[in-house]
Amino acid sequence: MFIVPKIYGILFLPHGKTGVNFFMPLMQTNEEDGKVVALPDFFDTSYYLNRELSWLSFNQRVLEEALDGEAHPLLERVKFISIFSANLDEYFMIRVAGIQDQYEAGIVERTIDGHTPFEQLEKIRTMVLQQLSQRNKCFYQDLVPSLQQEGIEFLRFSELSVTKQHALSHYFRKEIYPVLTPLAFDTGHPFPFMSNLSLNLAIEIDDDESSMLKFARVKVPSILPRLLRLNEIRGFDDDGIIRFIWLEDLIENNLEQLFPKMRVTKAYLFRLIRDADVEIEEDEAGDLLKTIEKGIRSRRYGKVVRLDITSTMPLPVRKLLMKNLGVAERNVYEIDGALGLASLMELLKIELPSLKDEPFVQKNPIEEYSTPDIFSAIKAKDQLLYHPYDSFQPVVDFINQAALDPDVLSIKQTLYRVGSNSPIVKALMKAAEAGKQVAVLVELKARFDEGNNIIWARALEDVGAHVAYGLPGLKTHAKLTLIVRREQNKLKRYLHLGTGNYNPATGKIYTDYSLFTVNEQLANDVAELFNALTGYSKHTEYRKLLVSPINTRKRIIEMIEREVEWSRKENKGRIIMKMNALVDGKTIRALYRASCEGVKIDLIIRGICCLKPGIKGVSEHIRVISVIGRFLEHSRAYYFHNGGKEELYLGSADIMPRNLDDRVETLFPVFDKAIIRVVKSDLDLIMSDNVKAWEMHADATYSKISSEGPKVNSQALFLTRSAQKKMLQVQ
Repeated sequence: MFIVPKIYGILFLPHGKTGVNFFMPLMQTNEEDGKVVALPDFFDTSYYLNRELSWLSFNQRVLEEALDGEAHPLLERVKFISIFSANLDEYFMIRVAGIQDQYEAGIVERTIDGHTPFEQLEKIRTMVLQQLSQRNKCFYQDLVPSLQQEGIEFLRFSELSVTKQHALSHYFRKEIYPVLTPLAFDTGHPFPFMSNLSLNLAIEIDDDESSMLKFARVKVPSILPRLLRLNEIRGFDDDGIIRFIWLEDLIENNLEQLFPKMRVTKAYLFRLIRDADVEIEEDEAGDLLKTIEKGIRSRRYGKVVRLDITSTMPLPVRKLLMKNLGVAERNVYEIDGALGLASLMELLKIELPSLKDEPFVQKNPIEEYSTPDIFSAIKAKDQLLYHPYDSFQPVVDFINQAALDPDVLSIKQTLYRVGSNSPIVKALMKAAEAGKQVAVLVELKARFDEGNNIIWARALEDVGAHVAYGLPGLKTHAKLTLIVRREQNKLKRYLHLGTGNYNPATGKIYTDYSLFTVNEQLANDVAELFNALTGYSKHTEYRKLLVSPINTRKRIIEMIEREVEWSRKENKGRIIMKMNALVDGKTIRALYRASCEGVKIDLIIRGICCLKPGIKGVSEHIRVISVIGRFLEHSRAYYFHNGGKEELYLGSADIMPRNLDDRVETLFPVFDKAIIRVVKSDLDLIMSDNVKAWEMHADATYSKISSEGPKVNSQALFLTRSAQKKMLQVQ
């Protein structure tokens, strides 16, 4: 059914609701029967999916990669168990902690989908308990037996022979005992502090002298491997079988060494997750660097938002922990088996290639040019890289060559997440030491990477680089580099604009785009943006660049509305958006309106999607898919057909209020028509995926896309394409 608008008016919104200030049809004519019908109420809560439940649905899709016995090699399935578990930990540290704060503050305001904080907490608990049950069933009933068949075993201390137990106890005394600190809890000892993500043993001790039951706590040290490889311990033969024992199991069975002349009656494992969000009042923070450092330390002391316990823990011990940790019953999760399965990532160190993804060699398209430097290749034409299929090395080379080139005068760059051993930062330091003007915007508030960023910020300052920390109240998430080079007595500006971080490690596992260009319009915009970030510029007019929080949402919605006009004129409205998350209500309503006008919309959204596709009369022209595979789909691409005058934007911004209102983000246009065709072809391939793609339905559920035709695994095909290009280069 194609809808033709007949009556127009100005959109007036109820009190407290905001919308886009443009003319829109209030009534429509149905071409099939000619009846005039009113537009749907796009504020109807039933048209939206709760953000938190949508994220849990995404993490379920991650878990499904482990559950599917045919999806990945065995150790890669274990990896997805680890990723699922680590994701969930971070989710509780940030999102659940925030909702818990709202609930405890008495906030009853409803979300866009109609949920109160309490209702969200209840639904989160129900979904998480189901997922944890699925995860453990997969690990213990499927993966562990399968690993055993491949010569990888998990053993318990009690299963070992007496001789091997003695060998392990000797190892414990030498290698583990020295780093353990038993802490008592009684009238003379306060309840011990327990840090975020700590794994602990609650120990009952029977004192024969006083006939009293004592309580103690021992932390399982995180500085030691969680999984001890028995083949590497003296007393165990290396017979080709790889055997592991959990560190906490070894500690539990040697507690008598920690409590001599006492009788340990029982020990119970538990683990806690604390609120890890750092709130900073920047107006009162004279030294942001020191304030961030203090905030990182305070993460260890945040309130407990989840307490994981084993099913064997008796009620008195459970109550003791709940009381002293300030934990309500709804925040206690009873889990069978090992706690904190994110540590299973350690198994990926096993050298068994047959149980892992086949390695691949990244190609370097810029090597196709026989020019002596990367600047000549960029000046010849715009260069697009698609990581990880294309190597991240050209990005590193770009900074390295700039650092060494005597004709380069200055380098400006934003850094969000760079990793612990960053060649990018080392190159910037080299440039500063060579006397070049180096200005770096280091985002200290990059969550969980603040420590690394503080270290690099100080290192850069020490060698004379100009280091700024962004604008008050806004995280700087944009990925930009501007290099100024003197060429034939003129200044030439070179840009790198990306969708991902300046981190070679993630460049091997995240899909992201990198664009190198010398486009003057973009260079002017980027220069103005750097001035705003490092100085006092109030520049708000950008020629081509979309910059949050200034104009990203406004421009995106304008381009959506332009597709509506094309749909009315020629039935050619077409939109493709690829992102990590779609949450922003204003943009969702614009997409709903476009769908009602017949615009064909494809959304490739890896994670959160609060829009519901396929609702008759609302979103029946919108399709939503999510691809979960070997690589993390991280690139953002926004394509508008524009009546044949195609427009494409790439960049750092997802369509979320935080990206549009609370961060410095950039989306940059692609001007090269050949590159637009390449990216459009990439998007088309992803949309045809019927192996790793999930499709979202009108009821907000997802199902794996299947087809009787040829199997299309987009990531595998990108790898094949990359390998073929690499072979052509070699030839």
